[in-house]
Amino acid sequence: MTEALNELGALIEAKRPDCVLGWDVTFGELNVDVAPSNIVGFIEFLKADPNCKFSSLVDITGVDYPERAKRFDVVYHFLSMYQNHRIRLRVSIREEDMVPSIVDVHPSANWFEREVFDMFGILFTGHPDLRRILTDYGFRGYPLRKDFPTTGYTEVRYDEAQKRVVYEPVSLVQEYRQFDFMSPWEGAEYILPGDEKEGAK
Repeated sequence: MTEALNELGALIEAKRPDCVLGWDVTFGELNVDVAPSNIVGFIEFLKADPNCKFSSLVDITGVDYPERAKRFDVVYHFLSMYQNHRIRLRVSIREEDMVPSIVDVHPSANWFEREVFDMFGILFTGHPDLRRILTDYGFRGYPLRKDFPTTGYTEVRYDEAQKRVVYEPVSLVQEYRQFDFMSPWEGAEYILPGDEKEGAK
């Protein structure tokens, strides 16, 4: 399988050197780095070329690398049921960059691109309806970015007095928590339930 993927990677690079920035085979999967401006044409090629026939879009996701100048990778996964191959495309972009939508090539990309926008804030140009899909309409921030706080910014609850859903800033209630700041190896000074039997022997 690895040999076939290496041959396929070399073939794709030879046919589309304008799109392929680099490629490798890792863990039995072909990974191709693609220039953002050429992503639509390259995916059309992968779908139509008889040696590829990557006609099934499996997923689109994002990866956040805050320390890099090109902060995000947009990652596409395709399956060729004709050739029994999988391919992963990676597009590296800056935070302010936009990625061309592939909805015209793969209509199933619609909700995938909306999810990437909702979770990472990555914009897809040419998308017919780019709006949030997993979070609420008034949601602030992008939950899968590494700098998004784990508590979020806003909490939602139903207020019985007002008989409606209310949005409030997150407040962490601490009075019900007990912190002794001891490591498990130091041992506790207090007797845990059941330990009194051990002392009675």
